[in-house]
Amino acid sequence: MPAPILPLIECAALWPVRGSLVGLDLGTKTIGVAVSDPDRKLATGIETVARTAFTADAKRLLALAAERNACGFVLGLPLNMDGSEGPRAQSTRAFARNFARLTELPIGLWDERLSTAAVERELIANDVSRAKRAKIIDEHAAIYILQGALDRLVALNRAG
Repeated sequence: MPAPILPLIECAALWPVRGSLVGLDLGTKTIGVAVSDPDRKLATGIETVARTAFTADAKRLLALAAERNACGFVLGLPLNMDGSEGPRAQSTRAFARNFARLTELPIGLWDERLSTAAVERELIANDVSRAKRAKIIDEHAAIYILQGALDRLVALNRAG
């Protein structure tokens, strides 16, 4: 049975109270990967996967999740500034549907508007060279996406 694909807030109800989450930033050439600690307080970058074929990419992502005993995924959904879904968001949803067929771990979608731009500004402010930025930007965007989702989950738990 394919994994459920839901907005982050709805997906949170399907994840156990403890357990690592894997955050993904889907680029056209690479996939940035981050992971949380089991208590879901901090996101850490683990890898940038060079995209080849979907099956190979998915196999690597599932292996990374298994190595960390992850209980779910957070996938950055690149919405347009007005909240609508353009081609990149549709591509992300298609990836999620295909990926869901290969795992039972719930996939939460998290609005990642401007995550790459925010990360790039931060890297520039820290005087990271253009060549180095190109190598690490997707992994850092995955950290940014996952940390934003973790912070939202903490805020929800406090409110609830």
